[in-house]
Amino acid sequence: MTASSSYLLVNDEHDREYLRAPGEELQTDLGVLEMPTDVEPGDIIETHLDVPFTVRRLRGPDLFNHFERTGAPMIPRDIGLMIGHTGVARGDRVLDAGTGTGVLAAYLGRLGATVTSYEIDPEFADVARENMSLAGVTDAVEVRTGDLTVAFDTVADEGPFDVLTLDTGDAPAIIEHAQTLLASGGYIAVYVPFIEHTRDVVEAAREAGVGAIKTYETIQREMDFGERGSRPSTAGVGHTGYLTIGRIE
Repeated sequence: MTASSSYLLVNDEHDREYLRAPGEELQTDLGVLEMPTDVEPGDIIETHLDVPFTVRRLRGPDLFNHFERTGAPMIPRDIGLMIGHTGVARGDRVLDAGTGTGVLAAYLGRLGATVTSYEIDPEFADVARENMSLAGVTDAVEVRTGDLTVAFDTVADEGPFDVLTLDTGDAPAIIEHAQTLLASGGYIAVYVPFIEHTRDVVEAAREAGVGAIKTYETIQREMDFGERGSRPSTAGVGHTGYLTIGRIE
């Protein structure tokens, strides 16, 4: 696994974050900052206006915030549920469809899994590859431009995989091949934004002989703590989507 060449520059007082590589320049209203070529995480660097920035190594949430986006990426809480329910770990082989921005693939690669991810849109795939480079997982994640539904023969010869992750509208058609693509005991994990499509996914999994099928609505609310009292935040959206998990016997 390769390491990312960029670092996060953080100023907590002004709530600012910027990505820069060693040797690059940052120009803001807080001043001009030159990133040293020998910079290390934890270093404090000041702009020419004496405004301090802390250097941090990139972690998963930072990638979600700073990846170039090609749509709405899967958010960290949904990724966490997917990882928790499938147990993805170092050494696992993951087949992924619907790369998009590539946040999920990057998280899995940073866990130590080897990921083969399919993205049908060539421009989206190019952006995802650049994001994998930023995440430092180009050795762990391969982003392929193509449609997994027409590449089953090729992928089946490369299997079996331990986990199949899907964030794509044609998930039911892919699930039909789960028994061929996955190793015994392997998991499928499907993320769907709409409940109608979720039912199609569950029915396809049942017809494919996938067992232990469970679907969860992912909801999370941030808490507000103020002088008047404490309560769930009224800002933002609590619901993000539906996660279906199943397992091959």
